[in-house]
Amino acid sequence: MTEPSPERKPEPIEAEIVPDPTPPAPPAPDYDEHGVPSLDYVRDKIEGRYATSIGAAELAEGTAAGRSLEQQEADRAAAAKAKLEELRRSLG
Repeated sequence: MTEPSPERKPEPIEAEIVPDPTPPAPPAPDYDEHGVPSLDYVRDKIEGRYATSIGAAELAEGTAAGRSLEQQEADRAAAAKAKLEELRRSLG
């Protein structure tokens, strides 16, 4: 049996530096080079979400379940007002 030599030098590795085939992508048109969105982009997103919420509320009001919720809220408000008046009368 032969023993490996303790001072064995590693064989050199031949390698080649390969450039990245894809250049870095430019920032999206609504963002600056630091990744910060433009004011117009943010405004458009907010307005879109607001319009969606208004539409959802209008649809909910048009359904029986939506009207039922409105009626329940009105009943609770009337009961709370009656209870408040009762407490005020009892206090004097």
